[in-house]
Amino acid sequence: MSTIAVIDYGMGNLHSVAKALEHVGDGVEVWVTADPEKVRSADRVLLPGVGAIRDCMAEIRRLGVDQEVAEAIASGKPFLGICVGYQALMQHSEENGGVDCLGHFEGNVNYFGDELKEAGERLKVPHMGWNQVEQTIDHPLWADIPDNSRFYFVHSYYVKAQQAELVAGRTRYGVDCDVAMARDNVFMTQFHPEKSHTVGLQLLKNFLNWNGKV
Repeated sequence: MSTIAVIDYGMGNLHSVAKALEHVGDGVEVWVTADPEKVRSADRVLLPGVGAIRDCMAEIRRLGVDQEVAEAIASGKPFLGICVGYQALMQHSEENGGVDCLGHFEGNVNYFGDELKEAGERLKVPHMGWNQVEQTIDHPLWADIPDNSRFYFVHSYYVKAQQAELVAGRTRYGVDCDVAMARDNVFMTQFHPEKSHTVGLQLLKNFLNWNGKV
């Protein structure tokens, strides 16, 4: 039986993520766990995250999740980061006065701003609700998902990657946001696939069927 470890560091939307994985996974055992040995032994690893990045990073470092993440990425097993679990893999976030992240990918997490506008109209922050995602690279996790499908977002800060070739998806919300990135065995999304109905469940299904190679 295939196994996936959803890393529990007290800051993720664990219940809905686990239920969504169980729904789409045929013969997949989902472990919601903080146990390093279970994370190491799992076939796949998912890093969730909600809330303020300062609190997330504090718990990630306090519990040794930073080491678990580094080992999982280095192992070559399929790895998925969602929302703050994506932002945590970047270099730095402007949130909470500035927070250093794990630095596995080059780029920063920026604030949308208090005067965000599109075509002269002021946009609400946080960016909350459905928005189209342009698929910028061909990737196994986009299989059977039409380009410009709508996914569900909740965030006040957005990723701006330094390496454009690693950006897998973009969304426009006042500014261009790099809402998905991919490198080797790692895929990351700003949107919540577990809340994105059919296309989100398809992405999770694709992740469970993915061998970590592009």
